[in-house]
Amino acid sequence: MSTPIDADALADSPVPPPMRADAWRNREQILRAAREVFVDQGPDAPLDEIARRAGVGIATLYRRFPQRVDLHRGVAIDVLTALGEAAHRAAAEEDDPYLALRRFMHAALDLKLGSVMPALLGRFSVHEILDGIPGDAVDPIDALLLRAQAQGLIRLDVVFGDITLMIIRLSRPLPGGGRFAADDALAHRQLDVYIDGLRPTGTPRPTTPLGGPAVDAVAFKRLRERVIADAREAHEARDAREARDAHGARDVHDARPDDGSDAH
Repeated sequence: MSTPIDADALADSPVPPPMRADAWRNREQILRAAREVFVDQGPDAPLDEIARRAGVGIATLYRRFPQRVDLHRGVAIDVLTALGEAAHRAAAEEDDPYLALRRFMHAALDLKLGSVMPALLGRFSVHEILDGIPGDAVDPIDALLLRAQAQGLIRLDVVFGDITLMIIRLSRPLPGGGRFAADDALAHRQLDVYIDGLRPTGTPRPTTPLGGPAVDAVAFKRLRERVIADAREAHEARDAREARDAHGARDVHDARPDDGSDAH
């Protein structure tokens, strides 16, 4: 005889109902937009800007993430979940372990690990994040590396940190607020140069041309000038904003009526 269903227990169950397709899409758009805004403006960026970039109303954002810390945690979990998925997908879809590792590293670079995760540090514990993802991404990434090494396609002295920490370094934007439009493409080009260096001595060099912008000495001088000019402009704008705020505070103070508290 089957056990009768306890309707009250079902009503009190903490398991949420399945999310509708449009609600799930909104959530994904919010997380993607939040990741971009946190990289550009930091974790305390205006939520209105995140909602605008996601193409949703601010009420929709608050419905999905009632508090800012919920959004911080959601972005971190989303990034680390996507990292593990990228490793599993590369392993499943590439027969060549070297190509699988290369594919994963480029996918991980697009997640901007070195920009978004450091911006969120200190706002949650490791356990809060790891408990929210379906498995630690370290394991499938390390498996990719070991598989490539077992077939003689990657140097044996390369270790896990040589893969992940380089991705973190390359995913940080250039100085000047990341205003270099081709920054992402340049990072992918430089990642290919690095991946080439992971090959064992005597391995044939790749014949595929490097992608992305080729920043030669002349182009670097132009880029350097623009980065410095952009940084100076941002600094002057910040100084002007702080001066206006200070001036406004003085005006408010001077406009206060004399309440006679200094009278003797």
